[in-house]
Amino acid sequence: MTATKTDAPVTATSDTGAAPAGEPVGSARSERVSALVQQHGALAVLVVVSLVASFGFDFFATGDNISNMATSSAFLAIVALGMTFVIITGGIDLSVGSLFALGGVLAAWGSRHGTLVALLLPLVVCGAIGVVNGLLVARSRLAPFIVTLAAMLGARGLMLALTDEGANTYLIGKGSFLAELGQGTTLGLGNPVWITLGLFVAGAVVLRRTRFGQHVYAVGGNEDAAALMGAPVARTKIRVYTLSGVLAGLAGALNAAWLASGVTILGNGMELEAIAAVVIGGTLLTGGLGYVSGALVGVLLLKVIQNVINQIGSLDSSYQQVVSGAFLAVVVVAQTWLGRRRQLM
Repeated sequence: MTATKTDAPVTATSDTGAAPAGEPVGSARSERVSALVQQHGALAVLVVVSLVASFGFDFFATGDNISNMATSSAFLAIVALGMTFVIITGGIDLSVGSLFALGGVLAAWGSRHGTLVALLLPLVVCGAIGVVNGLLVARSRLAPFIVTLAAMLGARGLMLALTDEGANTYLIGKGSFLAELGQGTTLGLGNPVWITLGLFVAGAVVLRRTRFGQHVYAVGGNEDAAALMGAPVARTKIRVYTLSGVLAGLAGALNAAWLASGVTILGNGMELEAIAAVVIGGTLLTGGLGYVSGALVGVLLLKVIQNVINQIGSLDSSYQQVVSGAFLAVVVVAQTWLGRRRQLM
């Protein structure tokens, strides 16, 4: 079966680069430009903002600052990777912030029983919650917003129960393999950064080169048409919500390893940051079109903006939310306009 969308949509042209017969040259060119802006617009903005910040602030382009930004971005990026698959199918997952916090607590608690338990426990528990989300969305046909909102509250409650309402903080022993996994560096970058890059490469391959990836695009493009073409709609939805839960748990475990503790106050609002990063990266909230690479660019852009605001010094940290919200609004409006423009061509 062939998916309705690909990770990098292109307009068919002849070998000479001319527009297909019967299609106006100007229309084809405009469609290609719109597609490029939609896919790579965030990357262009990231490059411009980074260049301006590099010349405007002495400490922005330093090795330590870049390394810190990369490591702090890794955890949100892993969550955004799972969110990308969910949104491409036309869904949403509001539980990832709570699953991130729960994963961190479970990893810290499980570290007392060895690194293997510390890593597997958050993956299994958070993945199981993702399975439940997928089953309720796919089989019971409940709204993803309501299902994942309930999961968000349930996961947060489970995390508080494990920590006695946040009174207990589980620590990860220094010198353990788990601590090294979160705090160690390779070639000047933190281990979480390399893990994140590996996950994104795997995610891009899955989304573009596998039958499952084709099904993800097909379900998001037109669910009824995908079912008529033989795509396993329900199974695909269950898989993407499971994947989102597993990746949120993994991100929480790595963050706990980085901090050497399972901090209970983390994860608040992370689901909104992940959604913002995915949308800024070019994935449509309506589903059917999205890019794994775009999610990574969206995360980096948000982190760079936050870092620039911090380096200004005179601005309160609340301005980070104001700028991020305004930027997201502009991106959504631009995506909507570009989508309608391409439909009319």
